[in-house]
Amino acid sequence: MNTLEQLRAGALRGARQLTLREGLRELPEAVYALADTLEVLDLSSNELEDLPADLHRLQRLKVIFCSNNHFTRLPEALGRCEALEMLGFKANRIAEVPAAALPPRLRWLILTDNRIEALPDELGRRPRLQKMALAGNRLSALPASLAACDGLELLRISANRLEGLPDWLLTLPRLTWLAHGGNPFSAAHEARALEQASLPRLRWPQLDVQALLGEGASGHIYRAGLPDGAHMALKVFKGEVTSDGLPVTELAASLQAGTHPQLIPAIGRLTEHPTDADGLLMPLVGPEFRVLAGPPSLASCTRDVYAPDLRLAPQATLALAAGIADALAHLHARGLSHGDLYAHNILHDGQGQARLGDFGAASFLGSVPPQQASRLRALDVRALGCLLDELQGRCDEQTPALDAMALLAQASLCANPDMRPAASALARDLQRLAAG
Repeated sequence: MNTLEQLRAGALRGARQLTLREGLRELPEAVYALADTLEVLDLSSNELEDLPADLHRLQRLKVIFCSNNHFTRLPEALGRCEALEMLGFKANRIAEVPAAALPPRLRWLILTDNRIEALPDELGRRPRLQKMALAGNRLSALPASLAACDGLELLRISANRLEGLPDWLLTLPRLTWLAHGGNPFSAAHEARALEQASLPRLRWPQLDVQALLGEGASGHIYRAGLPDGAHMALKVFKGEVTSDGLPVTELAASLQAGTHPQLIPAIGRLTEHPTDADGLLMPLVGPEFRVLAGPPSLASCTRDVYAPDLRLAPQATLALAAGIADALAHLHARGLSHGDLYAHNILHDGQGQARLGDFGAASFLGSVPPQQASRLRALDVRALGCLLDELQGRCDEQTPALDAMALLAQASLCANPDMRPAASALARDLQRLAAG
């Protein structure tokens, strides 16, 4: 994080990134001293209501974050920034998105947790558009012009006011990761899953809540002791809108998912939390398991970032792929699409054992017509194809079995979602390859 004092003293000359948290009500004039180099500007958690009309003087600006401010309208100054690719305006009060506010090179748009009721048709005339996070708004429809956005890969439209999904959305050739829970058309299915869950209830006062094990967009995970001395993982859901949608949707999907060797099952449900938060108890995952990859970066946009030194043996790669494909087929059979099948949501032990988690973007297939449900499954299959392709690149050697896996990846990435194989068929083929 930087300071205004550093900026005004010229200590940041030549900087490519600038982060200011100073209760700002306007953009400091001193920022323009970085016009020749500044690419990433983070003004989140200030008190901004607008941006200056001459923002385009920052001629190299590619990324701007203005989350947790007081904007009610997406500033039109953004649209005049020729190099700008990413806009992050989460958790403001934005109700209006003018067409003129959309920069010509727009690639990544974050408007989560605002008050937007409609988006301009101009959005569909941004050919580089690849990723949009729109959860937690008041949208009742999407612009039909988005049907032309052939490069769109990730879309979050959960927790809005949608009465259904447009058919054209699920035919986009590269759409892979879609979250749409928490809308009126899916609410009944989510509520039913919560009502019918038969998990044992564990009271907060019964638990010995210990170390924080991790934190995600939707909640905190703790190590927790049970009255009988056993230890479990406890996920306590946050109460706010996340980038994926509503925590209660994730809770419903977690309960619906059932058990599978490559899933981390829910084995109990939390009650009597001091803030009435929901929570789930799950088995602790062994220390030999670690996250397969990191989440997408600003540069990669939609693709995960793997550690450069991660190498997997061919047999371990095939076993991991087969297990995840089988877990996905299990979810589809249980009436769920995962919506966020990514390496950063997979734990693995390096020997082929893996666990798929995070149901924050999951959705209930029964909430849409049968043809749309089939195409939602096809989106998950495309995500699996991306994973297979990435795993291929982590292997030190190529084998005939890995060559066959590459063909399965290619089929899964088919531009026509109706031509992609089913997850169950991929699981069978990958299990056969893993068995040698």
